[in-house]
Amino acid sequence: MISDLIAARSQMAMSLGFHIVFAVLGIAMPVLMAAAEWRWLKTKDEAYLALAKRWSKGTAILFAVGAVSGTVLSFELGLLWPSFMERAGPVVGPLFGLEGFAFFTEAIFLGIYLYGWSRLPPRAHFIAGLIVAASGTASAMFIVTVNAWMNAPTGFDIVNGEITNVRPLVPFLHPFAFHETLHMLLAAFAATGLLVAGIHAFLLLRHPSNQFHKNALVIALVVGGIPAILQPASGDLIARAVADHQPAKLAAMEAHFVTEAGADFVLFGLPDVSSQTVDYAVVIPHGLSLLLHGNPHAIVPGLDQIPRQDWPPVAVTHVAFQVMVVCGLIMAGMTIWAGWRWWKGRLEEDRWLLRMLLATAPLGFIAIEAGWVVTEVGRQPWIIQGLMRTSQAVTPMPGLWIPMVTFSALYILLAGVVVWAIRRHIAATMAVSPDQGVGRDTA
Repeated sequence: MISDLIAARSQMAMSLGFHIVFAVLGIAMPVLMAAAEWRWLKTKDEAYLALAKRWSKGTAILFAVGAVSGTVLSFELGLLWPSFMERAGPVVGPLFGLEGFAFFTEAIFLGIYLYGWSRLPPRAHFIAGLIVAASGTASAMFIVTVNAWMNAPTGFDIVNGEITNVRPLVPFLHPFAFHETLHMLLAAFAATGLLVAGIHAFLLLRHPSNQFHKNALVIALVVGGIPAILQPASGDLIARAVADHQPAKLAAMEAHFVTEAGADFVLFGLPDVSSQTVDYAVVIPHGLSLLLHGNPHAIVPGLDQIPRQDWPPVAVTHVAFQVMVVCGLIMAGMTIWAGWRWWKGRLEEDRWLLRMLLATAPLGFIAIEAGWVVTEVGRQPWIIQGLMRTSQAVTPMPGLWIPMVTFSALYILLAGVVVWAIRRHIAATMAVSPDQGVGRDTA
């Protein structure tokens, strides 16, 4: 029988891993549909109007499932981690409140957008779409700021072991919050844009002359491609922030066991904690010192500077970090390839490019899942870095394997519903041509 702590952590990991997919889509899909409508307002090309309507329906399906999984997640925070909420609530409570306000704003204006095609003036309808996009982005910023606070707690004083003198605006202004929020938003746009590009690349392989899918491919590559190119620079910024605020996590990410000057950068490999070595790795001499400090001879603290009981799971953190980096680099490379073919005027005609866009379409979400493993597992054994251990935060209620199994069944059911609904939606999209179903009354 698994321990209650492992059951609670597993349930939370499963919930976060499921919900983050829909949270990410909820950030970027409204931007895609608003971009398509803007192009229709500018060009009066009915294919763009059909595209905006088709994407808005997909957004509605994903938003509904994300709302359910997010509600479950909010209950789990209080039920599984009551001590965390009791201690952190005075600081992060306002952030959760703002996130709730942004969520309800997004829901209200998404309803207006979906049912307002024939009821609102075109520009007012477009503005409603922009509000959906802005509120979805704001919601993500508030939640990621909570996570950044857990990684680098600030904005309060500790008096007699209690959090006092709370300054609710300080977590927003902390550099770690900026880096983590930027990284997450870029990841959301890159993952969603390139996933949608892959879907329409597949449809173009089947219907090469379809203007609907050509327009969709270009918009998706713009929305996803620019963030994909910027993401490595953002990754460098956040790695430096992690080095400053979470040296144990940085050392685990890099499988860096021993403090040294001129630290090597380790690519790939499987860390062996018992021997403190990395098997099957590609080593770049002095690379880690150069990346973190701009000096190939700078000292980089290793795990030997951290008490053993405070080490994160090194192998999991390192492998997840490598997966995230590799996926991100492939996405950036695909964007550059697509941009070059667009410059040559052969974007939709390059069938090898379309095949590769399809093959690499899931990589953004693989990278996001791996990145959240790095963020959460790399912080262990702390739920609030340096302030509260995860074992201190878990509920004393026994039998936590029961809700873990129950919620696992719920997520399997939700996943089945999503797959069924999205398959039907894509099947309908495959039948769309520029002269079908594009009037303003055919929402």
